[in-house]
Amino acid sequence: MAVVIRLRRIGTTKKPVHRFVVADSRCPRDGRFLETLGYFDPRKEPLVIHVNKERTAYWISVGAKPSVAVKALFKRAGVSVKAK
Repeated sequence: MAVVIRLRRIGTTKKPVHRFVVADSRCPRDGRFLETLGYFDPRKEPLVIHVNKERTAYWISVGAKPSVAVKALFKRAGVSVKAK
């Protein structure tokens, strides 16, 4: 099973909020997931990015790959995406 860290869209029409989730790569964007790692609100100024750094480090250490968008947001939040 390939595990990825990606964004899951929540919120209403034209008011998006995203969650960082760990999911199987075969599941749909808003489908089943393993764990929620935090959230991202693009409508706030400055951007609101909240990430559980300990759980993120764990999932990356066991082989989860962040998506391109998640990797960029983690970089802004100061979360390392390198496997240890």
